[in-house]
Amino acid sequence: MGLYTTPLDRMGMLSADSMRACRLVVDTGLHALGWSRRQAIDYMLENSPMRESHISAEVDRYIVTPGQALSYMLGRLEIQRIRANAEAALGDRFEIKAFHDTVLGSGSLPLATLDRVVRDWLAASA
Repeated sequence: MGLYTTPLDRMGMLSADSMRACRLVVDTGLHALGWSRRQAIDYMLENSPMRESHISAEVDRYIVTPGQALSYMLGRLEIQRIRANAEAALGDRFEIKAFHDTVLGSGSLPLATLDRVVRDWLAASA
């Protein structure tokens, strides 16, 4: 989409990606490996560009909502998969605006239902 056109833009994107990766590790560490709050904070301090005050708030959020980071990432990956399938099915006729309208048009849906909605849209677009 051409959103990251300068080295500074790219650095911002990589910074955001590193935060998302750290969140996944911290969510898993806290709830599957029994990490302490301090261990989670230290991990993020060592592996992300965030300040400790921001990290503390993030860690607290993941302490009280197990699986949040994982569910966000799984949702992202599933929507990317659905989009790739739509792009492959429609080829040059794929329009990102129409895809977004389809994905967002029914509101919040379980991912399996969203997949069906997009497949129905693809069938109607064929």
